[in-house]
Amino acid sequence: MTADKALAEYARLDTFPKRLAELARARGDQPAYREKEYGIWQTYRWAQVAAEVRLLAAGLADLGFGRGDRLIVVGDNRPRLYWAMCAAQSLGGVPVPVYQDSVADELAYVVEHAGARYALAENQEQVDKLQEIQKKVPSLQTIFYVDPRGMRHYEGLLSYAEVQARGEKCLASAPETVSAEVAKGTGGDDAIMLYTSGTTGRPKGAVLSYDNLVWAAEAGAAFDGLRAGDELLSYLPMAWVGDHIFSYAQGYVVGLVVNCPESASTVMTDLREIGPTYYFAPPRVLENLITQVTIRMEDAGLVKRRLFQFFMAVARRVGPARLDGRAVSIGDRLLYALGDLLIYGPLKNTLGMSRVRVAYTAGEAVGPEIFNFFRALGVNMKQLYGQTEASVFVTIHPNGEVFSDTVGKPVSNVELRIAESGEVLYRSPGVFKEYFKNPEATNDTKTADGWVHTGDAGYLDERGHLRIIDRARDVGKLLDGTLFAPKYIENKLKFFAHINEAVAFGDGRDFVTAFVNIDMTAVGDWAERRNIAYASYQELAGRPEVYDLIQSEIEQVNRDLAADPRMAGAQIRRFLILHKALDADDGELTRTNKVRRSFIGERYKPLIDALYGGARTAHIGVDVTFEDGRKGRIEGDVAIRDLTPQLALRKTG
Repeated sequence: MTADKALAEYARLDTFPKRLAELARARGDQPAYREKEYGIWQTYRWAQVAAEVRLLAAGLADLGFGRGDRLIVVGDNRPRLYWAMCAAQSLGGVPVPVYQDSVADELAYVVEHAGARYALAENQEQVDKLQEIQKKVPSLQTIFYVDPRGMRHYEGLLSYAEVQARGEKCLASAPETVSAEVAKGTGGDDAIMLYTSGTTGRPKGAVLSYDNLVWAAEAGAAFDGLRAGDELLSYLPMAWVGDHIFSYAQGYVVGLVVNCPESASTVMTDLREIGPTYYFAPPRVLENLITQVTIRMEDAGLVKRRLFQFFMAVARRVGPARLDGRAVSIGDRLLYALGDLLIYGPLKNTLGMSRVRVAYTAGEAVGPEIFNFFRALGVNMKQLYGQTEASVFVTIHPNGEVFSDTVGKPVSNVELRIAESGEVLYRSPGVFKEYFKNPEATNDTKTADGWVHTGDAGYLDERGHLRIIDRARDVGKLLDGTLFAPKYIENKLKFFAHINEAVAFGDGRDFVTAFVNIDMTAVGDWAERRNIAYASYQELAGRPEVYDLIQSEIEQVNRDLAADPRMAGAQIRRFLILHKALDADDGELTRTNKVRRSFIGERYKPLIDALYGGARTAHIGVDVTFEDGRKGRIEGDVAIRDLTPQLALRKTG
């Protein structure tokens, strides 16, 4: 085959169903997916996957699913859910994955807005939500499910196996049912609809084409040299664009092996067993990992604790330089090698990162302390900047140019521009087609010539790297003109294992204040070792000893801010520890755990007023949603602490 003919053949694979057919032909006996069931890893090869998808697609066709239909997919990461997306695409349909922890009202909005007639649920929990929704959204006609446990007495539903059985009969009489539809697909067709996190209002359905996703998958893979057979653990929500690119699009474009954990509670064990070569974690996951490490070290003996502290100091000095190929003295190399034997190697194994060749973090800003911790261990952690509307990839750190204060350089064929307002704009082949049923929002976000408004404030530095300051709408100033970037301050706070979430206030004010959520696991362990009794989160959060602990950590943040001339005036002057954890079910966080600032500002206005009014305590009561769906109310008095600002450091010449 000539080079031109090979290129033309490759370009023909412009949809994922076509890519799957090629993978089944060329790599049919190679692993494609693994799933852990009852403690045992089950492997599915590309030829098996293609056969499974074909049967399901034929079954869907028999049920009336066709071109333009939308399939709701809701559940944890499971091979059959990924296959269902490809089955829908095989018929010209559009899968719409939904966050599995969405409450019924959130799910109902997506089902109705998408106009979906079909839905696939992983298990009984998701079926119950969908059946409740059917009463309000009658357009949802057909529900089928994967896991049969608990489904014996349900009526009017189909199992995944039953849909495939219908497909088998359909193919017996009409063998070309699926292949004929696959052949009609083109790169410009709608491939997926992903709903944005909705930090400022109702989520928007971003429509991405195959051309968008295939370009993104190829560009990302080329940037960091991904290759067929690379392993990743698929544990992040299927409704999030990052998982769709890494676990689905790059799976088909590169030939990755996608491993699905047994459950959310076994992810760390599953990571160790798989030992992925390709890894992604949002900052929240990295923060939780550091919290676990911190707790273990605090519980360790004196000798082990001192060894950890000594070698981590070596790692912070030497590790990033080794990764970037910079000069390191022989003495430091030997010390690092010893540290790798005693500390870094065992720790990476515990975290499941022993084989990681490239790792990304993205989704929101990550604190430099958190980022540098993993690079110090020798994990090739990079920051990635992207959006749903970009098919993820806008910038990535190149090898040898990894800086904690930047998010890297543009990926190939990505153009960047900084508006006069300081907002970052980009243009690329990955730019989304539209927001479904929302031309006004589409036009507000995407210009006629393809530039996308990110809503982020940033700039390009002298190295050609993009630096993100904060969300453009969140960046402000104190009354004295000091820059106020709340996310920057919050990330510094969240580096501490005892702080799970933080919300900073200050725009248009005299000084900065903060809400803090304690990490129940870390602070609970800390309290138990000091024989501090408590019966609930609310009781523990209000203990004076816990306030002392959090105050000492905020004071460290203030010392760091004092060392930055731009931020010295933005030190935290007053803080409180919230009486409840911020929760997505209560509307305080998005489903991707981003703070909904305007909502929190309205909900906790009495506390904010107390912070700025000089009060020592404040009473607050808020309605909450419990895990079982019941509604309740939590009330209590919250203490407020004052802090003395640190002296700003001055340069001497």
